Amino acid sequence: MPKYIIERDISGLGDWSIEQLREASQKSCQVLAGMGPSIEWINSFVTANKMFCIYEANTERQVYEHATISGFPADHIYEVKSVIGPFTAE
Repeated sequence: MPKYIIERDISGLGDWSIEQLREASQKSCQVLAGMGPSIEWINSFVTANKMFCIYEANTERQVYEHATISGFPADHIYEVKSVIGPFTAE
């Protein structure tokens, strides 16, 4: 399944409480459960004003659909073409 990075602009996100982050996570999971197994949330990285989410999905359209239904912005979606890291140097 293709992997996508979703960039979400959310002002003040870095100041959200753990409870606010938990509620957002629960909402996302509820929407994903209704969409079936062809889309999966891997993890997300929270910064001061942005969230970067890693998803696997059959299509980019599914990622947009999840964002629309859940109410979370999907300001930019990038399909991952390769993954590199220290292991690549070996």
